Amino acid sequence: MPQFLNTADTDFEARFTHLLGQKREDAPDVDAAVAGIIAAVRERGDAAVIEMTARFDRLELTPETLAFSEAEIAAECAKVPADDRAALELAAARIRTYHERQMPEDASWTEPSGAMLGWRWTPVSAAGLYVPGGLASYPSSVLMNAIPAKAAGVERLVITCPTPGGMVNPLVLYAARLAGVDTVYRIGGAQAVAALAYGTETIRPVDKITGPGNAYVAAAKRRVFGKVGIDMIAGPSEILVIADGTSDPDWIALDLLSQAEHDESAQALLLTPDAAFAAAVVAAVEARLETLERRAIAGASWSVHGAVIVTRDLAEAAALSNRVAPEHLELCVAEPEVLAEAITHAGAIFLGAWTPEAIGDYVGGPNHVLPTARSARFSSGLSVLDFLKRTTLARMTPEALAAIGPAAERLAISESLEAHGLSVRARLDRANGNGL
Repeated sequence: MPQFLNTADTDFEARFTHLLGQKREDAPDVDAAVAGIIAAVRERGDAAVIEMTARFDRLELTPETLAFSEAEIAAECAKVPADDRAALELAAARIRTYHERQMPEDASWTEPSGAMLGWRWTPVSAAGLYVPGGLASYPSSVLMNAIPAKAAGVERLVITCPTPGGMVNPLVLYAARLAGVDTVYRIGGAQAVAALAYGTETIRPVDKITGPGNAYVAAAKRRVFGKVGIDMIAGPSEILVIADGTSDPDWIALDLLSQAEHDESAQALLLTPDAAFAAAVVAAVEARLETLERRAIAGASWSVHGAVIVTRDLAEAAALSNRVAPEHLELCVAEPEVLAEAITHAGAIFLGAWTPEAIGDYVGGPNHVLPTARSARFSSGLSVLDFLKRTTLARMTPEALAAIGPAAERLAISESLEAHGLSVRARLDRANGNGL
């Protein structure tokens, strides 16, 4: 059974604060091991990657077989059933359309003084996407990472996807083809992240690494940040549902379980002002757990990390949700757009009872790579912007420099940066005819 809280209880604040601070990951101390892996890849390149792939993934490779050949990709793609192809193609089209609309515009303007200012956007040159392998591989994650990169104009796009024991998911390779990925490497773990960041004899380094992974992958992304950009350090999945009692309790139960089944550390929260409805949802969850294929995982998540909170009203529920800053937020209420106006912190919002979070995982269009562990307070989900850089532009004329240059010179003097001030003064003197 989940935790039960009521905002009317005298101990609610203490219990809610404890819920917010609850550790949801049993993360071993892997940093030292990852540091060694990265050092080995930097020192020995292909040899280190091949050695670790044999050790961890039980797969013997050579420099020539680190990447799938075009013939291998074609053969695997041919195995994808027609219905799965159609579903992936629909998802890819919707994701592409949504992300192409995110492209920002360049801008420039000329001030009355004659100064021209502005900015322009350019893509990173190369991006590497990490995709978990084996049975846990998700073709939807390939689309969600690769399509925004392509929409941004990234020239070279590669994937690292481990194939433990040679196990390949044809759907992942078909998704990579749909998204325009150039190369798919059959390697994973911290060694794959290191190879993407620093390069090897065979693997060219990239500028940005995105995509989910285990604790070793997360630790590696932390360590290579600065050498390359990364998207985020993702934690366990989470969902928060605000419901007013007008929805089907079984629908809400399934929505909660859709995230609980990801991982025993996932979190599912229900906030509602209707105590009877809350009880009905809990009963529906328990009934669904009797037959759910991943009931052991979902049940552990629900019993250890799940919570049901009865609030005074929907406004209070929204305020509490903002404190949680959930990855996924469902507003299963009569007027979801109105309630959404009160939401300031959420990775993604799903409006109304007919919009299950699972639609966002696959075919909705917006990205499903979202901030977790309350980081929606200060960050956003993956987008085209993650693969773009903004460069500012400035051009002075003699008149513009005469208008604003003296202030720059004065500030440089105040900071004891003599050459700064002189670089401006030399031009001012020339403009005034004193330097001729």
